[in-house]
Amino acid sequence: MIEVRQARYFVAVAEELHFGRAAERLNMSQPPLSQAILQLERQLGTSLLTRSSRSVLLTDAGTLFLEECRLLVQASQRAQDVAARAISGMAGTLRIGAVTSAFNSLLPAVLNRFTGDWPDVELEVAEIDTHHGPDRLLRRELDVAIIRQAGANKGLTSVPLRRDRFVVALPETHAAAASETPVDLAELRDDAWVWLPRAISPDYHDEMVAACRKAGFSPQAKHFANSIHSQLAMVGCGLGVTLAPNSSIGPTGQGFVVRDLAERVDLVELSLVIRDGASETITRHFIQCARDIAQSS
Repeated sequence: MIEVRQARYFVAVAEELHFGRAAERLNMSQPPLSQAILQLERQLGTSLLTRSSRSVLLTDAGTLFLEECRLLVQASQRAQDVAARAISGMAGTLRIGAVTSAFNSLLPAVLNRFTGDWPDVELEVAEIDTHHGPDRLLRRELDVAIIRQAGANKGLTSVPLRRDRFVVALPETHAAAASETPVDLAELRDDAWVWLPRAISPDYHDEMVAACRKAGFSPQAKHFANSIHSQLAMVGCGLGVTLAPNSSIGPTGQGFVVRDLAERVDLVELSLVIRDGASETITRHFIQCARDIAQSS
């Protein structure tokens, strides 16, 4: 089996085509280098170089062998780099859970920044609901959760990122869709609503209920979705109206329009949650990326 040291020696000689210059490049004397190449040729059972008093040339076998040696040296260097990053905390696996709305704006930018900085970190990302985040962190199934954290959980630390607000999504045929003015939520009391069952997302469901009750009515929940995205799609089908976080709204023009509410309704703050005392370099850098992106958006 060819050793990395042998491959490195041969690459230097093959690229320099001069034993003296190759020895200088390798910071060694020429005689040991010449002996190492001779031993390599004996080991392979073929000549890699044609030597004369005036020149050193590659044989056909040497030309083919050179490319393989370069790959071996490069692979060895990559392995060393990965090991060095792992020792410094710049390699490993980061398990992230995030609520649906985080995937539309905040999380893509954070992941782009993070992977650009530390490409050797393997990411495992899952869509979760807020009420699942704390338990999965404490069970060590996640390293980071981006959720709407209303209160503190024992054993967890919360890092505030941003506060979103509710907007209303209306079918394009809705009377209020023709105007650009904010919508009074109370005006939608008699509309059919596209709803998210509490079993799907208790926190999001409760915030929708609270917003409607504050406006003085209980919504007529006639149609039910399993996610925010399917809620919006159902509104686009003309089935009814709904509330959604402003950050969850992608491009419109899919059968629905979005309007601000006349009275602003803020959602529970979107936070990054980790276990108490988490000191892993990977986690700390992810937190810094998330803070930077949140502050600049």
